[in-house]
Order: sequence, then structure tokens, then C-alpha cells
Amino acid sequence: MSNALRIARGRFGRVALLHMDRPLVRHAHPHCHVLLKVEGADTQFSVRDRLAPLTDESAVLINAWEPHAYAHDQARPKTVILALYIEPQWLGHFRPNWAASHAPDFFASNVGSITPDIHSRTRTLAEAMVKDPNSAEVHEVLLGELMVAVIERFADWRAMPHSIRDLAARPLLDFRIRKAVERMKAAPGEIADLDLLATDIGLSRAHFFRLFETSMGVTPRVFLNVQRLERAVSAVADGTESFAAIGDQLGFSVPAHFSRFFHDHAGSSPSNFRTVSRLSGDDFETPR
Repeated sequence: MSNALRIARGRFGRVALLHMDRPLVRHAHPHCHVLLKVEGADTQFSVRDRLAPLTDESAVLINAWEPHAYAHDQARPKTVILALYIEPQWLGHFRPNWAASHAPDFFASNVGSITPDIHSRTRTLAEAMVKDPNSAEVHEVLLGELMVAVIERFADWRAMPHSIRDLAARPLLDFRIRKAVERMKAAPGEIADLDLLATDIGLSRAHFFRLFETSMGVTPRVFLNVQRLERAVSAVADGTESFAAIGDQLGFSVPAHFSRFFHDHAGSSPSNFRTVSRLSGDDFETPR
């Protein structure tokens, strides 16, 4: 069964060292997402329904809100993966334009050929997380150096728009979709029926689903699950509530359904995630 070996969380976002041998369902993240192989079998992800290989020579690069899934081959042994979920505000401390990492086209391609330097930095960060999980300051430095190398190689960040004119030229979100998004963010556990949500905001089911995906780049179900997962991650890692209580708050009336949801999206069980998160210090500093 897949599980987390180490988890680190902070203003930078989240870093997970995952030991994977089972698929993950189609999902998305509100972060710039980078996947790097540490050791084990070569494997692959499905990004927008196209296969992206994860090997010693290639990284998988996923933009914010880009739907993807882990397409594990059950005939292959486990793979140790370093998964980076990086907040744009944190990256903006390195280069102002890197705050645009939340843009849908920050990475032009979902697969990139890594350099020996990136491979070495991946291994170094993974080893540091395993050997000394409480060395948050060391991890921060290593993570920053790795992300600099990744972005310099794979992102055309110098071309990212940052003027007021460019921002104003972007299409405005339909007010009904904006209302649905606000409700999902405010209380994801209270959204039990997306058809009812569509009716509440004044759209037919078909029009709602079509307009939502066109506007947000993901389906309403994927967007709602992102909100649930991010709240679940914080509650599982930081809180003391039972998993049944957390699941109930997020709309899962059966505890087993919440555990399956968490495992299928985060790559580990809630109990494993909580245990491993508490091995690590989350006091990463903001880069200076």
C-alpha cells in the first residue's frame, strides 16, 4: 500500500516523500506541482489524459489546477517520489515573476528532461528529510535550491505577464460561477449535491458543468475535491480531531469513505499522513 515516508509543510506549500504502489484518482492542486523520482521503478502520471513518464531522466511538471492522476502499473515495484506542491507567494520571494507559478501555462510542457544537478538535488533533499526530519532550516535551503534549478530549466518565467494592463485583459469570471466557487471554498463539506448547487446559482446542470470547466479549467467535482483535500490535509496534520470527525465536517458520513478519499488523493492514509507530518518541523523561514 502507498504511504508517505516524510511530509513537510509551511509557507512554501507542501513537500511529500511518497512510496507509491497504487494509482491516484484524477485530481488537481491549487499549487505549482513538480514530481521527481528518487528511486525505484520508472513510472508515469496521466496529465490531462496524456501519459507523462517519471524516470531518472524526466520530471513531471503540473500547473496549478491541471487535472492529473497517478497511473501506476501494478506489475511494477514501488517508486519513491518527491512531490512538491509550491505556493506562488513563496516563490515570489526568489524572483517577482515566479509568483506567476499559479498561471495555467507556467510550465509549457508536462514532461521535462532533468539535469544531473536536478537529480542530485532531488536525492539530497529526500535524504535530508529522511535522516533528520526536524532540520527545517536545512530543508528550506535545499528546497529553494531545487526549485530554482527546476524553474530555471522548465519555466519560461521571464515571459510571464505582470503589468496591470495584462491582468486587466484577462476574461472576467461569470458571476454565477464566481458564486459557486465562493460557496465551495467557504464550506466544501456542505456541498452535497452539485446539481442542487447549479440550480441555486440559476443554471441548468449541463450549462453549469460546461461553463464551470471552461472558466476554471477543471470540473466542479474536481474543484470541490481540491477544497476538501486541502482542508483535510491541514486538519489531519495539525489537528487532534478524529478522522471520523474531520470526514464528517467535509461531507463524508462514513469514515471509511473519507479514508479512501484521502488515500486516493494524497497518496497515504490519514493515520500515516498524521504520523509522518509530526516527525517533521514545519517552521520553514521565508527566503531572504
